[in-house]
Amino acid sequence: MKRKILIVEDLFVEANHLRIMLKRAGYEVTGIARTFEEAVSLIRQHPPGIVLLDIFLAGKKTGIDLAGVLNQQHIPFLYLSANSSEEVLKQAKATRPSGFIVKPFREKDLLVSLEIAEYLHENSSESQLRQEANFQLEVKQLLQSENEWAGQMLGIVKALQKLISFDYAAVGFMGTRHLPFNALHFLRTGFDEYQVMDSEGIQTVWNIRKDEMDALLKATPVDPRTQFYNDERFREMASGNSIRKLVAAKFGMRSNLTIPYPDISMDGQFFFISLYSRRPGAFSGNDLELCDRIQAPLEHIVKEMTGRTSAAFPQVRLGKSVGIVAGNRDAENSFKGMIGQSHLLLNVFNLINQVAGTDTSVLVTGESGTGKERVADNIHSLSSRKNKPFVKVNCAALPISLIESELFGHEKGAFTGATAKRIGRFEQANGGTIFLDEIGDMPAEIQMKLLRVLQQREIERLGGTETIKIDIRVIAATNRNLERAIAEGKFRLDLYYRLNVFPIVMPSLRERRDDIELLVNHFIGYFSRKIGKAVDGVSEKVLKALTDYDWPGNIRELENVIERSVLLARSNIIDQISLPANSTPTNEPSTPEPTFKNIFENERDHIIAVLKACEGRISGENGAAKVLAIPATTLGSKMKKLGIKRHIGVT
Repeated sequence: MKRKILIVEDLFVEANHLRIMLKRAGYEVTGIARTFEEAVSLIRQHPPGIVLLDIFLAGKKTGIDLAGVLNQQHIPFLYLSANSSEEVLKQAKATRPSGFIVKPFREKDLLVSLEIAEYLHENSSESQLRQEANFQLEVKQLLQSENEWAGQMLGIVKALQKLISFDYAAVGFMGTRHLPFNALHFLRTGFDEYQVMDSEGIQTVWNIRKDEMDALLKATPVDPRTQFYNDERFREMASGNSIRKLVAAKFGMRSNLTIPYPDISMDGQFFFISLYSRRPGAFSGNDLELCDRIQAPLEHIVKEMTGRTSAAFPQVRLGKSVGIVAGNRDAENSFKGMIGQSHLLLNVFNLINQVAGTDTSVLVTGESGTGKERVADNIHSLSSRKNKPFVKVNCAALPISLIESELFGHEKGAFTGATAKRIGRFEQANGGTIFLDEIGDMPAEIQMKLLRVLQQREIERLGGTETIKIDIRVIAATNRNLERAIAEGKFRLDLYYRLNVFPIVMPSLRERRDDIELLVNHFIGYFSRKIGKAVDGVSEKVLKALTDYDWPGNIRELENVIERSVLLARSNIIDQISLPANSTPTNEPSTPEPTFKNIFENERDHIIAVLKACEGRISGENGAAKVLAIPATTLGSKMKKLGIKRHIGVT
């Protein structure tokens, strides 16, 4: 049964045209509104199943304001608009619409967009229900385990992590003045790894005395309602002497979600869960609704757990006051090719884990060299399509004259030079996954064709008349600011929203400096084995220089630097490092306008460095060609092209 539709559109002519289209397709239109107020009134009188919403309305309030009301009532909506400014698009994106249709549009495009929006809404609801059901099952199984109280609380924390992403948790019992304090604290240190602390462990880690901690607990306000505090509100809540202030200062937390369970009480204390995140704006009203939905089953489980505790409870103690508890999965084995334990990368792991089991389209954004392709690799390998084709397409590398043929294929004789039938990349990926890398560089004339393929899940080869149905999962990636490209008219807004169903943002390396040492050690191990040199690590001076550098080329640049350093190392420890000209040591004044080498200059420098390390030998067992993993003839051609002479790189 098709959903009832409300049209919210300032222009009567366009609204009436939409109504005719929808009625012709069998939809029931519940009404037409021109203003925010009219729309709210109609929603109350006749709740719609879906809303077609223009961004700009008559009156002071916009469609973006109405989107907030629709989200609260879980009503899916699609924006109808011409291209807008970058700022407006960012605001619209934040409201999480089910789609975006750019004016002018065809009737078929509108109807397909509606079908997709309905599917995504239903699918996301089913996915959420499935995740919550799995949560209930997981915490229920804790009752059958032989774990003591600390192990059971860790189990609850791990189950919650799959629903709400966080970096730190406090779980246990507290009174109206928090004392006596009987809670465990969990600091996330890996994908499935936590540092667990009891009250004595907290004092050790935080380096405070018991009387100081008791004073902080007395000063921390208790709210009997589930509340979240982000950014400025969190800073206000964490001001003064309080536990929140200490957690924020010690671990860099910026958001907090506190979930009290007053119906679970022991000795005048009630059960609580307090979650912290280093991400700004980490928690939202959706999390409050989620907490309400899981409250009853979690209360039931915890009451059973408390009924089985010893008489000495609630004095929580660990065998060790501070311990590391690792789960069955570690990030390096679960997420191939992705190294690190920073909270930003752990959040990416959470998102990969969450979306991999679905067929939802994913858009991976981030600077060049951050590992966007690795995200695509892992989503595919963790999905149900892992044994089906995985086709990668570099949209920036395809010639404009051949891009349509490359993507969709062609029949024999379709154009001059088409001497045989060609199967395109989409058809090759049928049943599996297609990865559209550098999607932001796709020519405008191809974007419309791609949009229709993604909407209708069918293609036609060039020169052909047969429509071919395809079953594919789409992952796209770009280092471009697509909102800016949309505002400049270089990228289609509706294509953006068709791809951006599940966004993943890859952090730059300078944002996750804590991972640099892990990455350095990983690359040293890899290149030492590949080259056959016994290099074990770097000196403290070199590690500091690597950590202080801003890495404009991100992980790819770090990889190249380590490869070159392993080649040039004269001992088992790298004690000298050569960084590009834009590296600025922290103890020296910064230099204005850093300069960058182009790709040919970097390649030339790299080949020269390898030639020097190989003492000028090009071929053979210890030759530069083998180190570079290319044929000696190819290396010779590159040297000629780049002006490198045979005599150990001297030009």
